[in-house]
Amino acid sequence: MEHIKIMTENKNFDWNEFLHNRMAVGQYSFTVNELTDEFHLTEKVIFQALNRLIKKRAIAKIRQGFYVVLTPDSVKSGILSIYLYIDDLMKSLGKPYYLGLLGAAALHGAAHQAPMANYIITFNPVPRNIINEKMKLYFIGKKELLAEGIVQKKGQAGYFNVSSPELTAFDLLDQIRRFGLNHITTVLQELHEVMKGVALKRIAILNNTANIQRLGYILENFCENQKLAAVLYNIIEQKKISYLPLSPVQKRVGKHDNKWKIIINTEIDPDL
Repeated sequence: MEHIKIMTENKNFDWNEFLHNRMAVGQYSFTVNELTDEFHLTEKVIFQALNRLIKKRAIAKIRQGFYVVLTPDSVKSGILSIYLYIDDLMKSLGKPYYLGLLGAAALHGAAHQAPMANYIITFNPVPRNIINEKMKLYFIGKKELLAEGIVQKKGQAGYFNVSSPELTAFDLLDQIRRFGLNHITTVLQELHEVMKGVALKRIAILNNTANIQRLGYILENFCENQKLAAVLYNIIEQKKISYLPLSPVQKRVGKHDNKWKIIINTEIDPDL
């Protein structure tokens, strides 16, 4: 790392050494509170130095009070991979979480198209979204997080939480209005290959019937995965379920799929 000379009121504090030591132990983020508590620096000294470090592209600000150290290969873009700091960010907010939706699908191999944004699932109330020219980080709130569907991925900075392939599938169907059925089906056509029947059943029985019907219909007709579809059908077969539209944003007009009780009110045209 290039030596960074920043004159502050505290001349004994070496900012270059601080940033180097963070990366040396696999920590790529820090908070203003850490600096004040651990090094007894005043806010005036801290913000004077941080502003200059940002200008020198040594660090980047993610949100108020939370910063990341830029690695040599991230200096040009000015932003760090979310996998290097997401766990620390959510701990600083005191929020349980998991990386979900398109980002999770990509981590599980469904990377037909690189996601343009990251989605963090957490409890309500959610933090404010972080959106600028360098990053798009959306927070989506839930009343509860299903522990059965959260797995850990190991990254360069340690472990971070991700939704399992099965939970990812159900979460995507919760977000039809955001992503659209075409995009969701495209993702599922790759994601189903790593989904497991036992895990799918555990998540499905904790989910709503509408999602089970829609996912079963897509798995059977667009993924041609009869085994996973059968897992879902066994759950709803003995239930009294009503017909529901394939797309919740279109009129309830179309042919009826009598097995899944789906009103086919739109044509699905996946990209694959």
